[in-house]
Amino acid sequence: MMNQIVLVGRLATEVKENEGENYYSITLAVSRTFKNAEGIYETDMVPITLWKGIGENTKEYCHKGDVIGVKGRIETKDDKIIIVAEKVTFLSSKKVDDKDER
Repeated sequence: MMNQIVLVGRLATEVKENEGENYYSITLAVSRTFKNAEGIYETDMVPITLWKGIGENTKEYCHKGDVIGVKGRIETKDDKIIIVAEKVTFLSSKKVDDKDER
């Protein structure tokens, strides 16, 4: 049996460090591959947990709006589904103009 998931999307939030914990949290905006009845591509907001090392690197190099790829696994805890990242790939950065500095 295999428990793997691969998602590609834009960071919908900045990387959040959970104080006193060993993990970080992000929300990934993932567009669907089909249009709804109104002809619009809907976007799912997927919460993802990043353990310490991956979370630190993601916080340092990625910001809201950047496109990333996440390879991970699905876990369940208290009847909630959790996506845990095992690898994060930085795919592209949001364009930065003169007024918007990181």
